[in-house]
Amino acid sequence: MYDWSHLQDFRAVRLNAKLSPMSQFERDLFDQHCLRPYETEADSPATIVPRVADCDAIFVVSTALPESVIESLSRCRVISRLGTGTDKIDVAAATRKGILVTNVPTFCVEEQADHTMALLLALLRKLPQMSQAMAAGAWSKGRSQASTNIRLAGRVLGLAGFGNSARAVAQRARGFGLRVIATRRNMDAPSDAADELGVEMAALEEVVERSDYLSLHLPLIDETYHLFDGEMMRRMKPGAYLINTSRGAIVDELALVELLREGHLAGAGIDTFEAIDVFVEEERPPDHPLLTLDNVILTPHVGAISVQAMEDVSSGGIANAAAVLSGFWPPPENLVNAGVAPRFPLTERAA
Repeated sequence: MYDWSHLQDFRAVRLNAKLSPMSQFERDLFDQHCLRPYETEADSPATIVPRVADCDAIFVVSTALPESVIESLSRCRVISRLGTGTDKIDVAAATRKGILVTNVPTFCVEEQADHTMALLLALLRKLPQMSQAMAAGAWSKGRSQASTNIRLAGRVLGLAGFGNSARAVAQRARGFGLRVIATRRNMDAPSDAADELGVEMAALEEVVERSDYLSLHLPLIDETYHLFDGEMMRRMKPGAYLINTSRGAIVDELALVELLREGHLAGAGIDTFEAIDVFVEEERPPDHPLLTLDNVILTPHVGAISVQAMEDVSSGGIANAAAVLSGFWPPPENLVNAGVAPRFPLTERAA
């Protein structure tokens, strides 16, 4: 077994101690790596900076780390995102400081795909409405609503993005008899995976216009912010459904509400939001028009969660930081800022 005792001299900080507390599995892993992270909950630069300024490693779930926080890091070697998306971390600032930003890009592929299909099926079979009808004893109303259901087989599922989660959705969709079309930013990339899954690749606009159901699988970057604005979503088929389990700000939420209210879109399944922050200590009903619609299913950013996924993200995130603190590069697929010049020399670990 590898000797991690040298890591006991490093100072690590584990953010989101209350909102996303450590599991016993995560604690045991830190113990095995001889790391004793300082656990804290801080949600603003003013409260974060004093707690991380002199640390060697930061572990973060959902807290934003803007430039002002990054600039305060006097000796930090690695920011380990315990998750996938890094849109809340100023990666460019970290790169300038020689700090590696790592993530665990594949920890929840299966869960996100399952959640996407669950949202789609629940919308199409009107499961929330059926449950409400049963609770109210309005069975005839429920049967009346169900009479407008459309058979899934033969319909078109569009995937905006064709990374790991989208491919997992495509694999599941085949079992339901769906025809799958997809788009991605680099349309010149090899199509082996698409060919194997029977997925037709097409330009974004064509996917949007042809899909009966459109599922988003994109990172949040400058080019994708509000990519699905009112104009783009109005190009969707009348009666189409939108599923978003990626990042909330990819969709203009107010424009989505308008299209749902007027009936251009038949429904939406949303797991991630721009205007609703589900990572807050004080929980209360949000004031957002999405919650007033009965053709929408909302879940509190849980598409990634399962017992196994949480163990995988802990294992990957701790392994990433342990590698860097030990003087090694993390796995290349887990390094977000690939061009970074580390402030402390790193070497490739022998296989």
